[in-house]
Amino acid sequence: MIVYRSTKTDFQKDVDDGRIDQIILNNFQQKLHRSTSKKEIDSWWNSLSYMSQVLHDDSIPGNTGIAIECQIPQTSKRIDFIISGKNQNDESQVVIVELKQWTTAEITPKKGIVKTALGKGLHETSHPSYQAWSYAAMLEDFSETVQEEPVALSPCAYLHNYEEDTVIKNEFYSEYLDKAPVFLKRDKQKLREFIKLFVKKGDDGSIMYRIDQGRIRPSKQLADSLTGMLAGKKEFILIDEQKLVYETALYLSEIAEREGKQVMIVEGGPGTGKSVVAINLLVELTKREKLTQYVSKNAAPRKVFEIKLSGSITQSRINSLFKGSGSYIDTKQNQFDTLIIDEAHRLNEKSGIFSNLGSNQVKEIINAAKCSIFFIDENQQVTLKDIGSKDEIKKWASRAGAIIHEYDLPSQFRCNGSDGYLAFIDHLLQIRDTANYDLSDLNFDFQVMDSPVELFELIKDKNNVDNKSRLVAGYCWDWKSKSNPNAMDIVIPDFNFSKQWNLTQDGSAWIIQPESINQIGCIHTCQGLEASYIGVIIGPDLIVRNGEVLVDPSKRSRMDQSIKGYKSLLRTNPDMAKEKIKLLIKNTYRTLLTRGMKGCYVYCVDDETKDYFRSFTYLVQDINCNS
Repeated sequence: MIVYRSTKTDFQKDVDDGRIDQIILNNFQQKLHRSTSKKEIDSWWNSLSYMSQVLHDDSIPGNTGIAIECQIPQTSKRIDFIISGKNQNDESQVVIVELKQWTTAEITPKKGIVKTALGKGLHETSHPSYQAWSYAAMLEDFSETVQEEPVALSPCAYLHNYEEDTVIKNEFYSEYLDKAPVFLKRDKQKLREFIKLFVKKGDDGSIMYRIDQGRIRPSKQLADSLTGMLAGKKEFILIDEQKLVYETALYLSEIAEREGKQVMIVEGGPGTGKSVVAINLLVELTKREKLTQYVSKNAAPRKVFEIKLSGSITQSRINSLFKGSGSYIDTKQNQFDTLIIDEAHRLNEKSGIFSNLGSNQVKEIINAAKCSIFFIDENQQVTLKDIGSKDEIKKWASRAGAIIHEYDLPSQFRCNGSDGYLAFIDHLLQIRDTANYDLSDLNFDFQVMDSPVELFELIKDKNNVDNKSRLVAGYCWDWKSKSNPNAMDIVIPDFNFSKQWNLTQDGSAWIIQPESINQIGCIHTCQGLEASYIGVIIGPDLIVRNGEVLVDPSKRSRMDQSIKGYKSLLRTNPDMAKEKIKLLIKNTYRTLLTRGMKGCYVYCVDDETKDYFRSFTYLVQDINCNS
């Protein structure tokens, strides 16, 4: 999606007429169905006026293409300014310009990270060269047009208010400066010459039109990329906050030896790249000969990783890299250099099958490592045993004398890169009020189906493409097939629909086994994993009455351990019990509804609930969703 697309001549006229900022704002509101801050509007006017001056050269044709605020496919990130055309050989060329209004910056000890004034005070952020290069790399990864024509991408950064100093072009950042040069306040002519190196002929904006309208390559899935990552292959480009978290974690792991215990807490919602950053850290720290392990309470991601890696590395190495959260009960203090805890919100107090071992998993993990990195989303706590929270981690970190560092991963890299989809689900489930009450601005396929049969057939059809679409449900049906292999678990008689839970045959590996398309997954076998398309059966534990989203824990299966202890808690503290169970059930469906990267299809067993869900999708038919 491109907010503004034109030619050099028309762009400069819009600037000269003093209306470029208003045109972009109008387009922004029409295409994104939201406004933006006065600060961003002012930045458009300021930076684009400078770019108009840069382009004042007759050697840059008037019909050269200009694109502003171009969203990178599958992410919520946008490229500031793009110039498109052709070189002397009629080959397609795109110059990507990352615009900054910075006036000063400071060097940090972290690779590709600088410190500058952002909002209130100084903050660490990606070096502009790294940002420009990573955006270009992401666009190349996702756009079939860029790859197949091909289109040559040349990134750079323009800091038009920044005087030359010893920071921004420091040798420390040479790796990224070589990939994307930086032009400063007095470098207008140098930037002009850089553009002229690549763009000799205009294209009337057709190249960016083809990129914008072209096919998008499927997103890489972490499990499929593990083997290459462990072999040293760069499978994922880390951008913006991901890069900052990654470099900070590496830095903390290095200083923990001499400066004492370090604890890092990274908050991020579904699809923000927590697991991608975690696995990248595991690979890099292991390469640096740091004793490091990836830790998760949920067995499903570990089982999937194990299967994907089987045959490429030894089982003993797999076992040494991936561990359950109850593995550190008797571990000596600081035995590990770094522990990387994914889905830390799922940590429990006690360990073992009968929850009778150890004292507290958070405490034990912090004790076991010089540096602990917790990736957390408190809105994905789905059982009464889940104790992983920022406060719990900070409590035990303080008692251990650790230095605490807190970071966020706010941007979406799932659900077609839409932060708005997550906000939409929160609004739909009445977890929090948001402005995202419909899907009119999202390139994400969300549909409410009339029957579970229709839902299953649609997911089955999507699964034929890449074996990466699955059906899941709330745990409202007993696991009868556990003792009787011929029994059906999820039975909806009105539609002659019957399926088994996945747990018997495939267990934690359900989401990647080809035959499991005929089974139904639950929260315990999909949390922490992703699918191309997800189908969700919303059981009778979540219903809507008179527009209010309600929960009914009595409709959960008696075999579901996630709310065990609820009745006793209800007797001792009824208000807290009701609030906690309401949040857990809503969080369960929030998690299920956000497993899909391209789309989510829903069937509600309750008719009023189905009508409520459907009322939020009245604008979906206007969305062009690529499959």
